Amino acid sequence: MAVTEEQIQTLLDRDAILIQIRNYARSVDRLDHELGKAVFHQDARADYGAMYQGTGWGFIDWCLDSHLHLSSHSHQFSNISIVIEGDQARSETYGDVTVQFSDAEGIVNVLRNLGRYIDRWERRDGTWRISGRKYVHEMDYCVPVMAAQMYKMTGRRDRLDASYFSDNES
Repeated sequence: MAVTEEQIQTLLDRDAILIQIRNYARSVDRLDHELGKAVFHQDARADYGAMYQGTGWGFIDWCLDSHLHLSSHSHQFSNISIVIEGDQARSETYGDVTVQFSDAEGIVNVLRNLGRYIDRWERRDGTWRISGRKYVHEMDYCVPVMAAQMYKMTGRRDRLDASYFSDNES
């Protein structure tokens, strides 16, 4: 069975969108404003219900600023469905977000948030970015925890993180 150019283009488009979905997670976990804004078109709308309404770029600024009081956070994505129609696409991405923070009494808490991102995508000037996002909240819970402290946390929330390696590192 021969593979058509259209099928190859669909695979390339799907991969470009998947990269952007991963870039979004990395941007919020590493507090990288530039990377986060590159996931959204400048005029993109973001609807996170009562949490946030506005532009995608505004959400990145709001989200990353609100993450500053957290000691750590991890965004994991799965069950990604993508439908591509020319220069437009739709996707649904399940999100599993875990954050850790200390409350006013110094008690360490872990908050887990589960939801879905319903995104509209547009390819403009050859680049796929979100043109509209609706966040659908499914469930969450918050529990006080005792940190295991088995390992020293080595992840960073900036461009000094190991994931921003230079060309001369292995």
